[in-house]
Amino acid sequence: MIRSMHRLFAHKFPSQFWLMFVGMLISTIGASMIWPFLMIYVSERLGMPLTFTAMLLTLNSVMGLISSFIAGPIIDRLGRKWVMVISLLLNSLGFLMLSQANSLGTFAVVLALQGAVNPLYRVGSDAMMADLIPPEERADGYSLMRLSNNLGVAIGPAVGGFLAATSYNLAFFGAAAGMAFYSLLLALRAKETLPAAHAVESASERFGGYGKVISDRPFRSFVTAFLFTQFSASILWVMLSVYTKTNFGLPESKYGLIPMTNALMVVLLQIPITQWTKRHNPQAMMALGAFFYAVGVGSVALGTSFWGFWLSMVIMTIGELVLVPTSSTYAANSAPAHMRGRYMSIYGLTWNVAQGIGPVGGGFLNDTFGPRSMWYGGGITGMISTGLFLLLARGKRPVDVAEAEKAID
Repeated sequence: MIRSMHRLFAHKFPSQFWLMFVGMLISTIGASMIWPFLMIYVSERLGMPLTFTAMLLTLNSVMGLISSFIAGPIIDRLGRKWVMVISLLLNSLGFLMLSQANSLGTFAVVLALQGAVNPLYRVGSDAMMADLIPPEERADGYSLMRLSNNLGVAIGPAVGGFLAATSYNLAFFGAAAGMAFYSLLLALRAKETLPAAHAVESASERFGGYGKVISDRPFRSFVTAFLFTQFSASILWVMLSVYTKTNFGLPESKYGLIPMTNALMVVLLQIPITQWTKRHNPQAMMALGAFFYAVGVGSVALGTSFWGFWLSMVIMTIGELVLVPTSSTYAANSAPAHMRGRYMSIYGLTWNVAQGIGPVGGGFLNDTFGPRSMWYGGGITGMISTGLFLLLARGKRPVDVAEAEKAID
């Protein structure tokens, strides 16, 4: 499959893009061996109520939120490559440390560390992609990178579910190895993509410069709408595994097939769906995607068996296929070239905010009003996002800011 994708898009993308494509695949296979089962692992180790267990992920997200603000100026000033390498190496170390964690304090420290370093890779990668790929090809580029990520997710949870049933340590070691290998690939083969002129221009702003991003009203409205979808998604991705096992006895080995379905759908359908969505108004497409998120997450409340939960994942994945590449392209095209790190940082931190609030909110609803209530809450936030994107759809399609600046010059 990778070779066929390369033949189809080789003329559009440089060799460094394909290096990132392969590295993403390898690291995601490793990381997804453990991440879908992390809530089960932590809750069984600590034996604490779900609300308190979810608060560890809130700590992870708070650290990611702080780091996201720092990552943007660093990446705009110092470059992308080595920030990405360091992030992957520290993540690898974090997975090794999680395999030995057995107390609340240890889990808190390690998850805080991972929360702090995760945005460094994500923001650097998004900015590097925008550096490498011209505006008219970015939707395809981000779609292909999602395909690589989800091909890894298709493999990782299925393998990780069986490994976790035997020994969680094996899954943690696999995650660490994948991250470390990708960091080595970047260190040895990747080139820095930050243009020298942009590095000098952003130096005058030092490690600030977020005022321009925040004052960008269309971008600010877009981020707000996208955040509500992320709230909905975070509840499903973090809480579904422990919800299905606790309330319906679904084992890890069988649950792993549910995120695998999400990944396979992305692998098989992302490219043709992106070819369709990029011909339409991006805000309207994001509204459509958010609607499928709302229906998919809300419908979990109606499920009572594997196939019900599987169907909810299928519905939500349709929304993901429509929304995510469209939103990544929108964010990249909104950013001036010398501020791509900061724009992509604000865009990326929506997940940290959502992961910090969504699972705790879901855990509170679960513990206070009953297990199904958190899925109703997730569905409502998805519908709020749908409405906000529909309001944004009245505006014009954004032009690439960097290309507009070149035209003026």
